[in-house]
Amino acid sequence: MFFQWLKNFLPRSLYGRAALILLVPVVSIQLLVSVVFIQRHFNSITEQMTGAVASELAYLSTRVGQAGDLAAATDILADLAPALALVAELPSETAVVEAKRFDDLTGARVTRVLYQGVPGLVGVDLASSRGRVLLTIETVHGLMSLSFSRGRMSATNPHQLLVLMVFFSILMTIIAYFFLRNQLRPIKRLSHAAEAFGKGQVLPYHLAGSNEVRAAGQAFLDMRARIERQIEQRTLMLSGVSHDLRTPLTRLKLGLSMLETSDDGEALLRDVADMERLVDEFLSFARSDAHDGEPVAVDPARLLGKLIKNAKRAGQDVTLGDLAQTGDVWMRPVPVTRALENLLANAARYAKRATISLELHSGNISFVVEDDGPGIAPGDRDEALKPFTRLDDARNQDSGSGVGLGLAIAADIARAHGGQLLLGDSQKMGGLQATLSLPV
Repeated sequence: MFFQWLKNFLPRSLYGRAALILLVPVVSIQLLVSVVFIQRHFNSITEQMTGAVASELAYLSTRVGQAGDLAAATDILADLAPALALVAELPSETAVVEAKRFDDLTGARVTRVLYQGVPGLVGVDLASSRGRVLLTIETVHGLMSLSFSRGRMSATNPHQLLVLMVFFSILMTIIAYFFLRNQLRPIKRLSHAAEAFGKGQVLPYHLAGSNEVRAAGQAFLDMRARIERQIEQRTLMLSGVSHDLRTPLTRLKLGLSMLETSDDGEALLRDVADMERLVDEFLSFARSDAHDGEPVAVDPARLLGKLIKNAKRAGQDVTLGDLAQTGDVWMRPVPVTRALENLLANAARYAKRATISLELHSGNISFVVEDDGPGIAPGDRDEALKPFTRLDDARNQDSGSGVGLGLAIAADIARAHGGQLLLGDSQKMGGLQATLSLPV
Protein backbone atom coordinates (compact mmCIF):
# COMPACT_ATOMS: atom_id res chain seq x y z
CA MET A 1 0.00 0.00 0.00
CA PHE A 2 2.82 2.39 0.87
CA PHE A 3 4.71 1.69 -2.36
CA GLN A 4 1.54 2.17 -4.38
CA TRP A 5 1.04 5.55 -2.71
CA LEU A 6 4.69 6.45 -3.28
CA LYS A 7 4.41 5.77 -7.02
CA ASN A 8 2.03 8.74 -7.35
CA PHE A 9 4.88 11.12 -6.43
CA LEU A 10 7.68 9.52 -8.42
CA PRO A 11 8.61 10.88 -11.88
CA ARG A 12 7.32 8.93 -14.87
CA SER A 13 9.68 10.16 -17.59
CA LEU A 14 13.01 8.48 -18.27
CA TYR A 15 14.89 11.72 -17.56
CA GLY A 16 13.16 12.17 -14.21
CA ARG A 17 13.78 8.61 -13.06
CA ALA A 18 17.41 8.69 -14.16
CA ALA A 19 17.92 11.99 -12.30
CA LEU A 20 16.30 10.49 -9.20
CA ILE A 21 18.61 7.48 -9.38
CA LEU A 22 21.53 9.88 -9.68
CA LEU A 23 20.57 12.33 -6.92
CA VAL A 24 19.28 10.02 -4.18
CA PRO A 25 22.64 8.29 -3.53
CA VAL A 26 24.53 11.60 -3.67
CA VAL A 27 22.21 13.33 -1.20
CA SER A 28 22.12 10.29 1.06
CA ILE A 29 25.91 10.12 1.20
CA GLN A 30 26.12 13.84 1.96
CA LEU A 31 23.68 13.54 4.85
CA LEU A 32 25.41 10.47 6.19
CA VAL A 33 28.86 12.07 6.06
CA SER A 34 27.56 15.35 7.51
CA VAL A 35 25.70 13.82 10.44
CA VAL A 36 27.75 10.78 11.31
CA PHE A 37 31.29 11.96 10.59
CA ILE A 38 31.55 15.75 10.36
CA GLN A 39 29.20 16.62 13.21
CA ARG A 40 30.74 14.11 15.60
CA HIS A 41 34.24 15.07 14.59
CA PHE A 42 33.78 18.78 15.14
CA ASN A 43 31.78 18.22 18.32
CA SER A 44 34.84 16.47 19.69
CA ILE A 45 37.05 19.37 18.60
CA THR A 46 34.64 21.84 20.23
CA GLU A 47 34.80 19.95 23.51
CA GLN A 48 38.60 19.91 23.43
CA MET A 49 38.89 23.64 22.66
CA THR A 50 36.25 24.55 25.26
CA GLY A 51 38.00 22.35 27.82
CA ALA A 52 41.28 24.23 27.25
CA VAL A 53 39.55 27.60 27.75
CA ALA A 54 37.78 26.26 30.84
CA SER A 55 41.17 25.31 32.31
CA GLU A 56 42.46 28.85 31.73
CA LEU A 57 39.35 30.34 33.31
CA ALA A 58 39.62 28.01 36.30
CA TYR A 59 43.28 28.98 36.76
CA LEU A 60 42.39 32.67 36.58
CA SER A 61 39.56 32.23 39.07
CA THR A 62 41.87 30.37 41.45
CA ARG A 63 44.58 33.07 41.31
CA VAL A 64 42.01 35.81 41.89
CA GLY A 65 40.55 33.88 44.81
CA GLN A 66 44.02 33.52 46.41
CA ALA A 67 44.58 37.30 46.46
CA GLY A 68 44.51 38.91 49.92
CA ASP A 69 42.23 41.80 49.04
CA LEU A 70 40.35 43.32 46.12
CA ALA A 71 43.28 45.50 45.04
CA ALA A 72 45.64 42.51 44.82
CA ALA A 73 42.99 40.56 42.94
CA THR A 74 42.60 43.45 40.49
CA ASP A 75 46.36 43.56 39.91
CA ILE A 76 46.48 39.81 39.25
CA LEU A 77 43.56 40.11 36.85
CA ALA A 78 45.23 43.00 35.04
CA ASP A 79 48.37 40.90 34.50
CA LEU A 80 46.75 37.59 33.47
CA ALA A 81 43.68 38.70 31.46
CA PRO A 82 45.58 40.21 28.51
CA ALA A 83 47.89 37.19 28.38
CA LEU A 84 44.84 34.91 28.17
CA ALA A 85 43.07 37.16 25.58
CA LEU A 86 40.31 38.01 28.05
CA VAL A 87 38.41 41.19 28.83
CA ALA A 88 37.76 41.15 32.59
CA GLU A 89 35.86 43.28 35.10
CA LEU A 90 36.10 42.88 38.89
CA PRO A 91 33.91 43.49 40.68
CA SER A 92 30.89 43.32 38.33
CA GLU A 93 27.59 44.82 39.32
CA THR A 94 25.29 42.26 37.59
CA ALA A 95 25.60 38.63 36.61
CA VAL A 96 25.31 37.49 33.02
CA VAL A 97 21.92 36.03 32.05
CA GLU A 98 21.97 32.59 30.43
CA ALA A 99 21.35 32.93 26.65
CA LYS A 100 21.92 30.88 23.46
CA ARG A 101 20.83 31.40 19.85
CA PHE A 102 18.47 28.80 18.32
CA ASP A 103 20.84 28.18 15.40
CA ASP A 104 23.85 27.60 17.65
CA LEU A 105 24.43 23.89 17.14
CA THR A 106 27.37 23.63 19.57
CA GLY A 107 26.14 26.13 22.18
CA ALA A 108 24.72 23.53 24.56
CA ARG A 109 27.92 21.52 24.42
CA VAL A 110 30.08 24.62 25.10
CA THR A 111 27.94 25.63 28.08
CA ARG A 112 28.05 22.13 29.57
CA VAL A 113 31.85 21.88 29.33
CA LEU A 114 32.30 25.36 30.88
CA TYR A 115 30.08 24.52 33.86
CA GLN A 116 31.99 21.30 34.37
CA GLY A 117 35.45 22.90 34.15
CA VAL A 118 35.01 26.33 35.80
CA PRO A 119 34.12 26.41 39.53
CA GLY A 120 31.82 29.23 40.60
CA LEU A 121 30.43 29.83 37.13
CA VAL A 122 26.99 31.45 37.45
CA GLY A 123 26.03 32.36 33.88
CA VAL A 124 27.09 32.00 30.21
CA ASP A 125 25.77 34.30 27.47
CA LEU A 126 26.37 33.08 23.90
CA ALA A 127 23.82 35.30 22.17
CA SER A 128 24.11 38.94 23.28
CA SER A 129 27.42 39.74 21.56
CA ARG A 130 27.92 38.08 18.16
CA GLY A 131 31.22 36.24 17.98
CA ARG A 132 31.99 36.64 21.73
CA VAL A 133 31.24 34.77 24.94
CA LEU A 134 30.13 36.59 28.10
CA LEU A 135 30.23 34.82 31.45
CA THR A 136 30.24 35.57 35.16
CA ILE A 137 32.25 33.79 37.89
CA GLU A 138 31.57 34.19 41.59
CA THR A 139 34.77 34.83 43.62
CA VAL A 140 35.55 35.79 47.23
CA HIS A 141 35.99 39.37 46.04
CA GLY A 142 32.62 39.54 44.24
CA LEU A 143 31.33 38.76 40.76
CA MET A 144 33.94 38.67 37.98
CA SER A 145 32.74 39.22 34.38
CA LEU A 146 34.81 37.90 31.49
CA SER A 147 34.53 38.23 27.72
CA PHE A 148 36.48 36.47 24.97
CA SER A 149 36.20 35.33 21.37
CA ARG A 150 33.85 32.47 20.57
CA GLY A 151 36.32 31.22 18.01
CA ARG A 152 38.55 29.95 20.82
CA MET A 153 35.96 27.27 21.65
CA SER A 154 34.19 26.38 18.37
CA ALA A 155 35.73 25.31 15.09
CA THR A 156 34.59 27.41 12.13
CA ASN A 157 35.68 24.99 9.41
CA PRO A 158 32.57 22.75 9.45
CA HIS A 159 30.47 25.34 7.64
CA GLN A 160 33.15 25.94 5.04
CA LEU A 161 33.53 22.21 4.49
CA LEU A 162 29.78 21.75 4.10
CA VAL A 163 29.56 24.64 1.64
CA LEU A 164 32.39 23.20 -0.45
CA MET A 165 30.84 19.75 -0.34
CA VAL A 166 27.46 21.05 -1.50
CA PHE A 167 29.06 23.20 -4.21
CA PHE A 168 31.11 20.39 -5.71
CA SER A 169 28.19 17.97 -5.39
CA ILE A 170 26.02 20.33 -7.44
CA LEU A 171 28.83 20.77 -9.95
CA MET A 172 29.32 17.00 -10.31
CA THR A 173 25.55 16.51 -10.59
CA ILE A 174 25.37 19.02 -13.47
CA ILE A 175 28.25 17.31 -15.26
CA ALA A 176 26.63 13.90 -14.71
CA TYR A 177 23.34 15.27 -16.03
CA PHE A 178 24.90 16.24 -19.36
CA PHE A 179 26.55 12.83 -19.69
CA LEU A 180 23.23 11.19 -18.79
CA ARG A 181 21.37 13.29 -21.34
CA ASN A 182 23.74 12.15 -24.06
CA GLN A 183 23.03 8.54 -23.11
CA LEU A 184 19.25 9.02 -23.02
CA ARG A 185 19.00 11.07 -26.22
CA PRO A 186 19.25 8.01 -28.55
CA ILE A 187 16.45 6.33 -26.58
CA LYS A 188 14.17 9.37 -27.05
CA ARG A 189 15.04 9.50 -30.76
CA LEU A 190 14.17 5.80 -31.07
CA SER A 191 10.88 6.42 -29.28
CA HIS A 192 9.99 9.32 -31.61
CA ALA A 193 10.89 7.26 -34.69
CA ALA A 194 8.75 4.32 -33.51
CA GLU A 195 5.82 6.61 -32.67
CA ALA A 196 6.05 8.36 -36.04
CA PHE A 197 6.18 5.03 -37.90
CA GLY A 198 3.01 3.99 -36.11
CA LYS A 199 1.39 7.09 -37.64
CA GLY A 200 2.65 6.33 -41.13
CA GLN A 201 5.67 8.65 -41.06
CA VAL A 202 9.22 7.44 -41.70
CA LEU A 203 11.68 9.55 -39.73
CA PRO A 204 15.42 9.17 -40.30
CA TYR A 205 17.04 7.25 -37.46
CA HIS A 206 20.75 6.53 -37.04
CA LEU A 207 22.23 4.12 -34.54
CA ALA A 208 23.83 5.82 -31.54
CA GLY A 209 24.36 5.34 -27.82
CA SER A 210 25.40 2.31 -25.82
CA ASN A 211 25.51 -1.24 -27.18
CA GLU A 212 22.09 -2.07 -25.72
CA VAL A 213 20.48 1.02 -27.28
CA ARG A 214 22.17 0.29 -30.61
CA ALA A 215 20.82 -3.28 -30.51
CA ALA A 216 17.28 -2.02 -29.85
CA GLY A 217 17.65 0.56 -32.65
CA GLN A 218 18.88 -2.06 -35.10
CA ALA A 219 15.95 -4.33 -34.21
CA PHE A 220 13.56 -1.41 -34.87
CA LEU A 221 15.17 -0.66 -38.25
CA ASP A 222 14.95 -4.34 -39.26
CA MET A 223 11.30 -4.49 -38.18
CA ARG A 224 10.48 -1.30 -40.08
CA ALA A 225 12.19 -2.61 -43.20
CA ARG A 226 10.26 -5.91 -43.02
CA ILE A 227 6.93 -4.10 -42.63
CA GLU A 228 7.71 -1.79 -45.54
CA ARG A 229 8.65 -4.79 -47.71
CA GLN A 230 5.40 -6.55 -46.80
CA ILE A 231 3.35 -3.45 -47.64
CA GLU A 232 5.20 -3.08 -50.94
CA GLN A 233 4.69 -6.75 -51.81
CA ARG A 234 0.98 -6.54 -50.97
CA THR A 235 0.61 -3.45 -53.11
CA LEU A 236 2.44 -5.00 -56.05
CA MET A 237 0.48 -8.23 -55.83
CA LEU A 238 -2.98 -6.66 -55.63
CA SER A 239 -2.07 -4.02 -58.20
CA GLY A 240 -0.91 -6.72 -60.58
CA VAL A 241 -4.04 -8.79 -60.10
CA SER A 242 -6.26 -5.73 -60.56
CA HIS A 243 -4.36 -4.67 -63.68
CA ASP A 244 -4.56 -8.13 -65.22
CA LEU A 245 -8.31 -8.27 -64.59
CA ARG A 246 -8.95 -4.98 -66.34
CA THR A 247 -7.99 -6.28 -69.79
CA PRO A 248 -10.45 -9.22 -69.99
CA LEU A 249 -13.16 -7.09 -68.38
CA THR A 250 -12.67 -4.44 -71.03
CA ARG A 251 -12.86 -7.03 -73.82
CA LEU A 252 -15.96 -8.55 -72.23
CA LYS A 253 -17.63 -5.15 -71.93
CA LEU A 254 -16.82 -4.34 -75.53
CA GLY A 255 -18.20 -7.67 -76.72
CA LEU A 256 -21.43 -7.26 -74.79
CA SER A 257 -21.95 -3.76 -76.12
CA MET A 258 -21.79 -5.08 -79.70
CA LEU A 259 -24.54 -7.61 -79.05
CA GLU A 260 -28.13 -6.81 -79.69
CA THR A 261 -29.80 -4.93 -76.87
CA SER A 262 -31.70 -7.23 -74.54
CA ASP A 263 -32.50 -7.52 -70.87
CA ASP A 264 -29.88 -10.23 -70.46
CA GLY A 265 -27.27 -8.08 -72.19
CA GLU A 266 -27.99 -5.08 -69.97
CA ALA A 267 -27.76 -7.29 -66.88
CA LEU A 268 -24.43 -8.62 -68.05
CA LEU A 269 -23.18 -5.07 -68.63
CA ARG A 270 -24.24 -4.14 -65.08
CA ASP A 271 -22.34 -7.16 -63.77
CA VAL A 272 -19.26 -6.10 -65.69
CA ALA A 273 -19.57 -2.55 -64.28
CA ASP A 274 -19.83 -3.98 -60.77
CA MET A 275 -16.74 -6.08 -61.37
CA GLU A 276 -14.84 -3.02 -62.57
CA ARG A 277 -15.88 -1.11 -59.46
CA LEU A 278 -14.74 -3.99 -57.25
CA VAL A 279 -11.40 -4.05 -59.05
CA ASP A 280 -11.06 -0.32 -58.38
CA GLU A 281 -11.78 -0.95 -54.70
CA PHE A 282 -9.11 -3.64 -54.58
CA LEU A 283 -6.64 -1.33 -56.29
CA SER A 284 -7.38 1.54 -53.89
CA PHE A 285 -6.94 -0.70 -50.89
CA ALA A 286 -3.69 -2.07 -52.32
CA ARG A 287 -2.25 1.42 -52.86
CA SER A 288 -2.75 2.16 -49.14
CA ASP A 289 -3.94 5.74 -49.66
CA ALA A 290 -3.82 6.25 -45.90
CA HIS A 291 -0.23 7.44 -46.29
CA ASP A 292 -0.72 9.72 -49.31
CA GLY A 293 0.72 13.21 -48.97
CA GLU A 294 2.32 15.06 -46.09
CA PRO A 295 0.41 16.35 -43.05
CA VAL A 296 -0.76 19.95 -43.45
CA ALA A 297 -2.77 22.36 -41.28
CA VAL A 298 -6.46 21.85 -42.13
CA ASP A 299 -9.63 23.39 -40.73
CA PRO A 300 -11.85 20.35 -39.95
CA ALA A 301 -15.05 22.42 -40.14
CA ARG A 302 -14.22 23.61 -43.66
CA LEU A 303 -13.32 20.05 -44.67
CA LEU A 304 -16.72 18.83 -43.45
CA GLY A 305 -18.48 21.65 -45.32
CA LYS A 306 -16.98 20.51 -48.64
CA LEU A 307 -17.73 16.90 -47.80
CA ILE A 308 -21.43 17.65 -47.17
CA LYS A 309 -21.74 19.51 -50.48
CA ASN A 310 -20.24 16.59 -52.41
CA ALA A 311 -22.49 14.10 -50.60
CA LYS A 312 -25.63 16.09 -51.41
CA ARG A 313 -24.63 16.36 -55.07
CA ALA A 314 -24.36 12.56 -55.05
CA GLY A 315 -27.94 12.34 -53.76
CA GLN A 316 -27.15 11.40 -50.18
CA ASP A 317 -29.38 12.69 -47.37
CA VAL A 318 -26.62 13.99 -45.07
CA THR A 319 -26.86 16.87 -42.60
CA LEU A 320 -24.20 18.69 -40.64
CA GLY A 321 -24.35 18.32 -36.85
CA ASP A 322 -22.59 20.17 -34.05
CA LEU A 323 -19.15 21.56 -34.86
CA ALA A 324 -16.61 22.08 -32.09
CA GLN A 325 -14.18 24.99 -32.37
CA THR A 326 -10.89 23.21 -33.05
CA GLY A 327 -8.89 25.58 -35.21
CA ASP A 328 -6.41 24.16 -37.73
CA VAL A 329 -5.31 20.54 -37.19
CA TRP A 330 -2.36 18.77 -38.79
CA MET A 331 -3.57 15.85 -40.93
CA ARG A 332 -3.45 14.37 -44.43
CA PRO A 333 -6.62 15.87 -45.93
CA VAL A 334 -6.98 13.48 -48.89
CA PRO A 335 -6.97 10.21 -46.89
CA VAL A 336 -9.14 11.70 -44.13
CA THR A 337 -11.67 12.92 -46.72
CA ARG A 338 -11.70 9.46 -48.29
CA ALA A 339 -12.29 7.82 -44.92
CA LEU A 340 -15.23 10.11 -44.19
CA GLU A 341 -16.61 9.55 -47.69
CA ASN A 342 -16.49 5.80 -47.06
CA LEU A 343 -18.37 6.24 -43.76
CA LEU A 344 -21.02 8.41 -45.44
CA ALA A 345 -21.32 5.97 -48.36
CA ASN A 346 -21.70 3.13 -45.88
CA ALA A 347 -24.47 5.06 -44.11
CA ALA A 348 -26.19 5.91 -47.40
CA ARG A 349 -26.11 2.26 -48.49
CA TYR A 350 -27.76 0.88 -45.36
CA ALA A 351 -29.79 3.83 -44.00
CA LYS A 352 -32.04 6.65 -45.22
CA ARG A 353 -30.59 9.60 -43.31
CA ALA A 354 -27.17 10.38 -41.87
CA THR A 355 -25.53 13.20 -39.93
CA ILE A 356 -21.88 14.10 -39.34
CA SER A 357 -20.54 16.23 -36.49
CA LEU A 358 -17.20 17.32 -35.06
CA GLU A 359 -16.23 16.86 -31.40
CA LEU A 360 -13.16 17.96 -29.45
CA HIS A 361 -11.80 15.91 -26.58
CA SER A 362 -8.56 16.07 -24.62
CA GLY A 363 -5.84 15.61 -27.23
CA ASN A 364 -8.21 14.29 -29.93
CA ILE A 365 -10.77 15.43 -32.48
CA SER A 366 -13.59 13.11 -33.49
CA PHE A 367 -15.61 12.99 -36.73
CA VAL A 368 -18.89 11.34 -35.74
CA VAL A 369 -21.08 9.82 -38.48
CA GLU A 370 -24.55 8.62 -37.37
CA ASP A 371 -27.39 7.06 -39.35
CA ASP A 372 -30.89 5.64 -38.83
CA GLY A 373 -30.12 2.20 -40.26
CA PRO A 374 -30.16 -1.22 -38.57
CA GLY A 375 -26.72 -0.72 -37.02
CA ILE A 376 -24.17 -3.45 -36.23
CA ALA A 377 -24.40 -5.80 -33.27
CA PRO A 378 -21.69 -5.23 -30.62
CA GLY A 379 -20.24 -8.69 -31.18
CA ASP A 380 -19.78 -8.06 -34.92
CA ARG A 381 -18.15 -4.63 -34.77
CA ASP A 382 -14.55 -5.83 -34.60
CA GLU A 383 -15.23 -8.20 -37.48
CA ALA A 384 -16.79 -5.39 -39.52
CA LEU A 385 -13.50 -3.45 -39.47
CA LYS A 386 -11.59 -6.29 -41.13
CA PRO A 387 -11.01 -6.21 -44.92
CA PHE A 388 -13.45 -8.12 -47.20
CA THR A 389 -15.93 -8.64 -44.36
CA ARG A 390 -19.65 -8.48 -45.13
CA LEU A 391 -22.15 -8.98 -42.33
CA ASP A 392 -25.28 -10.87 -43.30
CA ASP A 393 -27.47 -10.12 -40.31
CA ALA A 394 -26.38 -6.63 -39.29
CA ARG A 395 -26.71 -5.00 -42.69
CA ASN A 396 -28.86 -5.63 -45.71
CA GLN A 397 -26.53 -6.48 -48.56
CA ASP A 398 -29.25 -6.29 -51.16
CA SER A 399 -29.22 -2.52 -50.91
CA GLY A 400 -25.70 -2.34 -52.27
CA SER A 401 -22.91 -4.39 -53.72
CA GLY A 402 -20.11 -3.48 -51.31
CA VAL A 403 -17.04 -5.64 -51.13
CA GLY A 404 -16.35 -5.01 -47.44
CA LEU A 405 -13.47 -2.54 -47.72
CA GLY A 406 -15.11 0.78 -46.78
CA LEU A 407 -14.78 0.45 -43.00
CA ALA A 408 -11.42 -1.32 -43.30
CA ILE A 409 -9.96 1.53 -45.35
CA ALA A 410 -11.34 4.12 -42.90
CA ALA A 411 -9.85 2.19 -39.96
CA ASP A 412 -6.49 1.95 -41.78
CA ILE A 413 -6.48 5.71 -42.39
CA ALA A 414 -7.27 6.37 -38.72
CA ARG A 415 -4.41 4.12 -37.59
CA ALA A 416 -2.05 5.82 -40.04
CA HIS A 417 -2.79 9.11 -38.24
CA GLY A 418 -2.28 7.58 -34.80
CA GLY A 419 -6.03 7.44 -34.15
CA GLN A 420 -8.78 4.83 -34.32
CA LEU A 421 -12.21 4.09 -35.76
CA LEU A 422 -14.85 3.18 -33.20
CA LEU A 423 -18.28 1.69 -33.93
CA GLY A 424 -21.23 2.09 -31.56
CA ASP A 425 -24.93 2.79 -31.26
CA SER A 426 -26.29 6.20 -32.24
CA GLN A 427 -28.27 7.75 -29.40
CA LYS A 428 -29.72 10.45 -31.64
CA MET A 429 -30.76 8.48 -34.72
CA GLY A 430 -30.94 4.90 -33.47
CA GLY A 431 -28.61 3.38 -36.04
CA LEU A 432 -24.84 3.03 -36.31
CA GLN A 433 -22.41 5.58 -34.94
CA ALA A 434 -18.94 5.58 -36.51
CA THR A 435 -16.36 7.78 -34.75
CA LEU A 436 -13.12 8.61 -36.57
CA SER A 437 -10.82 9.85 -33.76
CA LEU A 438 -7.53 11.57 -34.64
CA PRO A 439 -4.88 13.09 -32.33
CA VAL A 440 -4.28 16.84 -32.54
